[in-house]
Amino acid sequence: MKKLIEIFNTNRFTTISWGITALLVTALLGSTVWWKQAGSNLPSSQLEPTARPNQNPPSVNLPTAITNPILLPGIPRQLQLKTNLPTDQSRLDPITYTTQKGDALSLIAKNFNLKVESILYSSKGVIPYDNPDSLTPGMKLTIPPVDGLLYKWQENDTVQKVADEFDAKADDIINFPGNNIDLTNPEIKPGAVVMIPGGKRQLIDWTTLMPTQGRVNNGSTGTSDFGSNSCGGGPVDNSFGWPANNHSISGNDYGPSHLGIDIAANQGDPIYAAAAGVVTMAQGGDNYGYGNVVQIDHGNGFVTVYAHLSQINVSVCQIVGQGTVIGLAGATGNAFGAHLHFEIRIGGKNVNPHDYVQ
Repeated sequence: MKKLIEIFNTNRFTTISWGITALLVTALLGSTVWWKQAGSNLPSSQLEPTARPNQNPPSVNLPTAITNPILLPGIPRQLQLKTNLPTDQSRLDPITYTTQKGDALSLIAKNFNLKVESILYSSKGVIPYDNPDSLTPGMKLTIPPVDGLLYKWQENDTVQKVADEFDAKADDIINFPGNNIDLTNPEIKPGAVVMIPGGKRQLIDWTTLMPTQGRVNNGSTGTSDFGSNSCGGGPVDNSFGWPANNHSISGNDYGPSHLGIDIAANQGDPIYAAAAGVVTMAQGGDNYGYGNVVQIDHGNGFVTVYAHLSQINVSVCQIVGQGTVIGLAGATGNAFGAHLHFEIRIGGKNVNPHDYVQ
């Protein structure tokens, strides 16, 4: 016995370790046996008999978790085989667009989801007189990422100064992601091209380049003299019809930068007087991009303008009735293909023809 005690004392750690291990193994084996016995005591589910060929299938009661999907764990979602990528990612940088034959500035702007004025602002010096009808093939237009204008930063510029100059908001300039401005230190280096969201500049009023020619007031028509024309009185008619057989817009519509409408017409199609009046201009040439142009005074300050004609069929001071053929459609002046540029002016100021033409 004394010998065993000495052996135990010498190998105390090893003996205790093996003893604990033996106890753990015994406990695990015992729990396993107990779990199997407990499972065998549970009532087993009985299989429903299958139906014979001449019998109806028995009714099987499904577990609650299947018949009531609300009790199933997890988050339900609709299955889809493809990932939908976002399509509304905004463009942050300007791009250059080269005009092609048949282009119209309003259609280009629509394709880029912009206003016509935004392209005019950013293409300063490219489009003559800021006139959308002045496009020619091969022009390099600057297309901004959003409505507004692009500006080259100058020495001594500040964000607030530039915002005030272009009627914009300083916060919009700083927060536009494409400008890459450090919000903690919003300094912009001279020479950097910066997007001014919502900014605007003064456009050239190209309609003033083509003065309104009115007949002399003779006291009977109520017309005013807007030019130096010496034509006398004539019929007064302020009910306007379409000046072409086609009643659709072929290019630029009426807007702040295009004070007329471009009516679809083929080369050589007849162009009609929209209302009765007196011809106060019948002039060939470029005429600031208008090309061959006719003006008719209809009385009470109303004047209509017909531009890009290939042929003029009337002369100054000639009295015309509504529907008189005054010329033929063409593409003279600054025009992409044959069409009719049509304007209505009241007191020398342009108005929307859609409000008057019937």
